Amino acid sequence: MKLIYCTHSLCNPGGMERVLVNKVTYLVKKLHWDVSIVTTDQKERPTFYPLPEEVRMTDLGINYSDDNSKRPVGKIIGYLLKRRKHRKRLTELLMREKADIVVSLYPSESSFIPSIKDESKKVLELHYCKFFRLQYGRGGLLGWIDRWRTKQDERIVRKFDKFIVLTNEDSTYWGALPNIEVIPNAAMHVGDAYSDVSRHRVIAVGRLDYQKGFDRLIQAWEIVKMNDKYSDWQLDVFGQGEWRDMLLQMIKEKNLQDSMHIHVPTRHIGKEYASSSFLVMSSNYEGFPMVMIEAMACGLPVVSFDFKCGPKDIIGHGVNGLLVSNGDIQGLAEAMMKLMGDGDLRRQMSEQAKQVIETYFEEAVMKQWVNLFTSLMKQ
Repeated sequence: MKLIYCTHSLCNPGGMERVLVNKVTYLVKKLHWDVSIVTTDQKERPTFYPLPEEVRMTDLGINYSDDNSKRPVGKIIGYLLKRRKHRKRLTELLMREKADIVVSLYPSESSFIPSIKDESKKVLELHYCKFFRLQYGRGGLLGWIDRWRTKQDERIVRKFDKFIVLTNEDSTYWGALPNIEVIPNAAMHVGDAYSDVSRHRVIAVGRLDYQKGFDRLIQAWEIVKMNDKYSDWQLDVFGQGEWRDMLLQMIKEKNLQDSMHIHVPTRHIGKEYASSSFLVMSSNYEGFPMVMIEAMACGLPVVSFDFKCGPKDIIGHGVNGLLVSNGDIQGLAEAMMKLMGDGDLRRQMSEQAKQVIETYFEEAVMKQWVNLFTSLMKQ
């Protein structure tokens, strides 16, 4: 079978990038399918996660991200011009390649790719929740555009042969679409070691931007450090992004430099999980929190805001982690202190957290994808 995946880029250490590389590696190495990846903003940068040599990559050179710093009107004009070029170049590529199935990971081609008549089946794979455009709460022209595009999403997703969301929670927000299906991300082993949850260390992982909400985590950690009982605990954040300087300044202003540190991303995150006692997630929104299931597979309980979407699907409150109402900074601090102060509870939750692999193990998840692809080809 011949597949083409369309995405923004593979140069960043994000969860979506890791999921795509893992999935493509499985299809190529185990099933020997012909799989290629088409990007818009790779800019000749190397992939963060290594791809099998059999996988071909083509960058269309659209570079949507070049307009990120422009004013709203400039962003709109730039986006429309780039999307026109994107449609032309992608159409030429798909007509030439004649793939069996083309999968969009919800970059800009989702609005036009179903209309490209290359005879392939079209699949839309959404790695965000339905309301991801609204989470910023922007006002003015950009806010109106966010609301308008969210409404348009409901029309766009119906045009695909299959529309894939990652959680049951998100599926309910879209309603009874005839083409919708839930396929979660797989819990991959990111290391051979498991945490014994004894070390006085909390870990957080993710891009340093609005989505991951590390500003909220800093506020919660300040509350934690007001209690002398937890003076020897450390919080280590692994990530990169445009908020780095702002977050470092915030840590300095709150005098947390001795207990909270921001580290660059690592390819050996499993080692970091194994030397921590629990994961904390302060995201404003997710599609499916890969970090959460990877950490749990390494034996880490999770303290998390109950953001859209994912935590309610994965965490059993009081069983393998603790859920806090989204935005409740005091509640997040108290949940962290509850685990920090109770080693027996951490160990109990650790054993339960490891069971996540039974629900999200790779073979089961990839079987769902293979069944979907093969069923499409039979239609």
